[in-house]
Amino acid sequence: MSDRRSLIPFSPLFPASAEAKMAVFSSLKIVDLPGQPTFGEASDEWLLDFAAAVFGAFDPETNRQLINEYMLLISKKNTKSTLAAGIMLTELACGFRAYYENLILAPTKEVASNSFGPAMGMIAADEELSDLLKPQEHLRLITHREMKSTLKVVAADSNTVAGKKASRVLIDELWLFGEMNGADSMLKEATGGQVSRPEGYTIYLTTQSDKPPAGVFKQKLNYFRDVRDGIIEDRRKLPVLYEYPDEMVAAGDHLKPANFYVTNPNIGRSVTQEWLEEKAAEADHEADGPKAVFYAKHLNVEIGVGLRHDAWAGALYWLGATAVPEVWDGSLKQFLEIVEVACAGVDGGGLDDLLGLTLIGRHRITKQWLTWSHAWAQLDVFERRKDIVSRLEDFIAEGTLTKCETATQDLIELADILERVNDAGLFPDEYAIGLDPAGIAAIVDELVGRGFTEKQMLAITQGFRLSPAVWGSERKLKDGTLIHADQELMNWCVGNAKAEQRGNAVLITKQVAGKAKIDPLIALFNGVMLMSRNPEATAGNVDAWIASYG
Repeated sequence: MSDRRSLIPFSPLFPASAEAKMAVFSSLKIVDLPGQPTFGEASDEWLLDFAAAVFGAFDPETNRQLINEYMLLISKKNTKSTLAAGIMLTELACGFRAYYENLILAPTKEVASNSFGPAMGMIAADEELSDLLKPQEHLRLITHREMKSTLKVVAADSNTVAGKKASRVLIDELWLFGEMNGADSMLKEATGGQVSRPEGYTIYLTTQSDKPPAGVFKQKLNYFRDVRDGIIEDRRKLPVLYEYPDEMVAAGDHLKPANFYVTNPNIGRSVTQEWLEEKAAEADHEADGPKAVFYAKHLNVEIGVGLRHDAWAGALYWLGATAVPEVWDGSLKQFLEIVEVACAGVDGGGLDDLLGLTLIGRHRITKQWLTWSHAWAQLDVFERRKDIVSRLEDFIAEGTLTKCETATQDLIELADILERVNDAGLFPDEYAIGLDPAGIAAIVDELVGRGFTEKQMLAITQGFRLSPAVWGSERKLKDGTLIHADQELMNWCVGNAKAEQRGNAVLITKQVAGKAKIDPLIALFNGVMLMSRNPEATAGNVDAWIASYG
């Protein structure tokens, strides 16, 4: 890719199929460009190669599409929606099955219009195509006058895709589906008709997300990356992912304007080098992190931990401080086996908030601090914070978040974990559990009922008084003396944390109030306040306890 070569690694599987459909595709006019050039006249090699790979995977003898899923991850302003219109319009014009359906599924009405508008223009600009295809703008529907087959552009809704029997489905802006609750089921419903239509296929078109990838977008992106990298062998999938190689990102070369072409294969056509450089310069001088959004949307740099300019300083070292197998496998079981003392931090727990727990233990041999976290969410969170439900479901699948079915499930399960640590004799006699002073009564009652003493629990003053823990954590992350369990839940929380300087202190706050949760991270800071006291564990027969737990 950095050599400016096409990412399509092969010629069309069936050249005759590709040639027939490319003749139609190449003649379609792009009406929003000066002079209304055709795809054949205005397109770069990468675009024509992609279209040919789609059309050329159709076996005319068996009427079967050998590659049935494609993902094109490409930067914004690289004619993605126009390409979608061209491919699907070509399939409609060349289709052999009467009364069959083609579908462009978009996350919003605005995105749907981005594809339907160019398709309407292509028909209007071609007399022969106008005689063959009948567009109905108010329905976003195009019908083949002879075959009665259709191309419909719809905005995402479970009701609009229910019962669809589409042969070919194009999913536009997949990253936005990642933010939707139930999007995975919706996409399965939309593509379900391909089971009985072997000529069918699905194309996922998307830019990178302006937030850390989540939900169905994250699942699909990771799968196609594994296919690209040879980790998964799946010959029916074709990943075309315009991303910077890892070595370029590690060296910081993706930030250099000279390398903007890597994820913008249409540079010099639909997007210019000068425009990208101008927007990059503007983003550098804006507040509240638009630089990260610019690089995500226009350069396909995945937003993650530490990419915000106002991120917590420790976030820059977070991903490099993950547990390694020779020290710790990241599990709670091994954590309890290899630490000599532990403290706990607890934060949150409101009905529309997470209850976060972080355990911090001191390794018996290396003396490194190990952190392990878990969170609980009441059902209210899933009702009131629908914008993060897909992320929460990812964490449930990971095993780091529990969805509470009863009002007290989180308190009981949190106390179960703390009791397990206490039974192992790993908690100190005093200052073992650090709690946010707000709303701790129910937690204290549960723990006292389990035999914890008042001396073991300490209310940790929040705000600027947490600064020592914030500074201490970032230093230990950088020097490798604090390692974590490599949990997506915590990666998300750390990425959400925003650092605010207040005089000589620093406050860690939410990036977007009510949306970006950071409770397990604050729990970590609460625990750091206690571990910084250099505690000693209560005497206990740890080996006997380990044996009892197997």
